[in-house]
Amino acid sequence: MIGFLSRWWGGGPPAVEPASLRDAARLAQLHGASFHRGWGEGEFEAMLTERNTLVHRLRQGRNVIGFAVSRMAADEAEILSIAIDAGQRGRGLSRDLLLTHLGHLAGRGIRTIFLEVEENNAPARRLYERAGFGVIGRRERYYKQPGGEHLNALLMRRDLS
Repeated sequence: MIGFLSRWWGGGPPAVEPASLRDAARLAQLHGASFHRGWGEGEFEAMLTERNTLVHRLRQGRNVIGFAVSRMAADEAEILSIAIDAGQRGRGLSRDLLLTHLGHLAGRGIRTIFLEVEENNAPARRLYERAGFGVIGRRERYYKQPGGEHLNALLMRRDLS
């Protein structure tokens, strides 16, 4: 019985599954803790109701510990954001989340995926490179930091077919 309760409340293997409107507040919380300009609950609610947006949550037990969001157009998609709870990072969960998310995009007929990543974000760049993304461009001074500094973004691409 204790094992069951442990798995239900926070143990057990992580699961990647479609996010729902009930997840909007938690997704906003995760995004705000992961990025300088976090998206609000209303922004997540809007994305979760759009037909061209795919949102997955990463759940462990009853806890949502991460998410991935992509916007689709024809046979292309752009990954808008991926975030993992700070206490759960470094366990390979973002890789599992990303690869599962990409599989669902492929299942919807997506052939090419794009994303932008901060040039100095080494962990994210490693994640994307290991998942088969390659750098195809650079946006100078794209990300504005809270202190006013501007950082470059790398534009990355992966073909699924």
